[in-house]
Amino acid sequence: MKRESGQATPLYIAAVTGVLFVALIFLAFGEADIERNGAQSAADAAALAAAKESRSLLAPDLEAHLTDPDYFDSVFNAAFAGVPGEACGKASEFAALNKASGVQCRPLSDGRWGYEVSLRSDKGMSANVVPGIGGKKAEAVAVAVVEPRCTFIPVPDRDPAEDPEPAPDAPEGPDTPDGPIGKVRCEGGLEWGIDPEGTEPMPDMADFFSVHLAEK
Repeated sequence: MKRESGQATPLYIAAVTGVLFVALIFLAFGEADIERNGAQSAADAAALAAAKESRSLLAPDLEAHLTDPDYFDSVFNAAFAGVPGEACGKASEFAALNKASGVQCRPLSDGRWGYEVSLRSDKGMSANVVPGIGGKKAEAVAVAVVEPRCTFIPVPDRDPAEDPEPAPDAPEGPDTPDGPIGKVRCEGGLEWGIDPEGTEPMPDMADFFSVHLAEK
């Protein structure tokens, strides 16, 4: 009986050791998944931050072109790549908040208005059971795009013959549009009349454009 017990002990130890080894491997891969998910969340947040910042940078340009229907047509009715500006700075800010660094941010070059952001987690893998993963840092890439919620509808061209004759003593000056140049019609029924006089306040950029994650 004692002999059988002695023979079983090494087998028991080997079995327990094997179970612990497998458990540590699952732990290592579980930690890797957690780190990858954390890095992906940080990349998503950084890309969205860059796209939203780019969206906000458009507001002054819209206000500066209230007399230019062609500009509004190019923004809302055609492929628009955004305006120049340091939107990628926001990506770095949000990456740092999510404990990530090594940020690379660039505007998309495929005709879409948006940004691609890549980064890596600041935290390295602690488990070193699986060869080669100890200390490795998770990396992730995300793309966020800006898309219009609205369309621009210009005022139909008027027949010059219908324009009233200017008063004889009226001073000459540059031609300016008489009233709104058109309107921006958005999802949900929102409409904004584009008036060079600025009598109708411009809605928020989030009313004009959505920001969301997209495929690379």
